[in-house]
Amino acid sequence: MSETKEYYRDKVAVVTGGASGIGLALAETMLSYGAKRVVLADINEANLVRETARLNAAHPGQALGVRCDVTNEEEVERMIQQASEFGERRIDLLFNNAGAGFWGHFEEQTNGDWEKAFALNFYAAVYCIRAVLPVMRAQGDGHIVSIISGIALVPMPQQTMYSATKAALNGLTIALRYELWDENIRLTSATPGTTATPIWGDMEAPPGSQSPEQSARTVLRGVAKNERLVFGDETDVYSGRYCFNTDLAKNFDEYLLDVARKRRRGEGIF
Repeated sequence: MSETKEYYRDKVAVVTGGASGIGLALAETMLSYGAKRVVLADINEANLVRETARLNAAHPGQALGVRCDVTNEEEVERMIQQASEFGERRIDLLFNNAGAGFWGHFEEQTNGDWEKAFALNFYAAVYCIRAVLPVMRAQGDGHIVSIISGIALVPMPQQTMYSATKAALNGLTIALRYELWDENIRLTSATPGTTATPIWGDMEAPPGSQSPEQSARTVLRGVAKNERLVFGDETDVYSGRYCFNTDLAKNFDEYLLDVARKRRRGEGIF
């Protein structure tokens, strides 16, 4: 058994946004690696029922679907309690995966729009972390993973809310990594890379996008190594290495300005 698979063997995991896309791929891959139990938390009840049944057909009794609006702290607390009971008082891994991409011109977005974006992409993770910490402290260890985005590394025009919320989530996760280190509770941020998931909405995923399963395997490998920041693909590696390099500021100014102008003309997203 590989070191990656060994890390997940007999583990209990919770995945928010777990009924589709990368979240579902994370859950299914962990089960294939020998995870003991996996909890899918999602607001989409139809997907949740269907995918939980499918996973249990392959891994009897090892998957639990919990309908949960992660922007509601009370629902999050109930979901974590159900997950702990299902896991026999253990939650070894929490994946803060629920989220959405947000598009639009800054001047057309209201404060209410911003509040909704932060509720889903940032505060939901805050609620989940607060709820799971007592469980992890009681068992003496745990690993919390936040699925961010390459946009946290290269903030993009017409995606101000997406850029800001994912950058905030990355900052929260990495700062907490060191607050909780001595309690044997690990934290990791992970970019999924460009992946063909429902986050693209009515648009087609960019050419060359990887599958959710490919993304999940990359993320799980980095998490097993306790990496601070897992990069989902080579584009994210490049972004993390160079976007804020002062020697390349002119290059990124030119690139992002070109993106902004193309988006204003409706000519593309990259």
